[in-house]
Amino acid sequence: MTDTAAEAWQHWTESRSAAVSAPHGPLALTGTHWLEPEPAKLPGLPGTWWAESGVVCAELAAGDSVRLEGEQQEATGRVALRPDTDPGAQIAVLDGLRLVPIEREGELALRVFDPAAPRRAAYAGISVFPYAPDWAVPAVFTPFETGTQDLMVENADGRARPMTVAGQVAFTLGGEEHTLTVSGSGGPLSAVIADTTSGRETYRFRFVTLPAPDADGNTVLDFNRAFLPPCAFADHFICPFPPPGNRLTVAVEAGERQVVTL
Repeated sequence: MTDTAAEAWQHWTESRSAAVSAPHGPLALTGTHWLEPEPAKLPGLPGTWWAESGVVCAELAAGDSVRLEGEQQEATGRVALRPDTDPGAQIAVLDGLRLVPIEREGELALRVFDPAAPRRAAYAGISVFPYAPDWAVPAVFTPFETGTQDLMVENADGRARPMTVAGQVAFTLGGEEHTLTVSGSGGPLSAVIADTTSGRETYRFRFVTLPAPDADGNTVLDFNRAFLPPCAFADHFICPFPPPGNRLTVAVEAGERQVVTL
């Protein structure tokens, strides 16, 4: 016996809440430290840290208690960590902290996840609109004739970065036709969206994922599964804002709304 669409959605909302509140989930992020070529101290961490030749480097001493995740032996001396964009990405740990190297547009940073983060301690859930099947609408994907394109889109940290987009999906809401610019090629599609609830009933923007389109471009846009971006949970994420054309002129009263705190 398979779940109904409403039951599957309920399981999805529960799994979302569990994931964001996990010990090293988005709520635990306490810092994203962008690194320079020169070694420097980072707040609350031992040793010195810098960027060099595409890896995050640290100089650590015995007793600093930093080790590579999955290893028991303390890391000492010069340590090089491959970032999240590398197939062999590495993570360091310090007591309960998780130290995650990242790379964005050629720049390297170290993210610190702390299970004792105040925002995680204050978390009381994610408010959501009630499930409504009418918010799952047929959509048709049309890829760009020239292939994927890079759009410069402002990010939550105030910087513009390229967003790779693959085409548009067309759909109808309330008798009106709309389009969204989406990312993804050869698999599921994703979009960054805003609507007239954004910044009021809902967070200022949201993400939504669509199943991979069939050979004719047919897919489903289910706004019931519109979800909050990571930066809704911690200020140290660099989420992209909606690209041009992805601010809908209707109220999308579906999906996740806001982070609820104690």
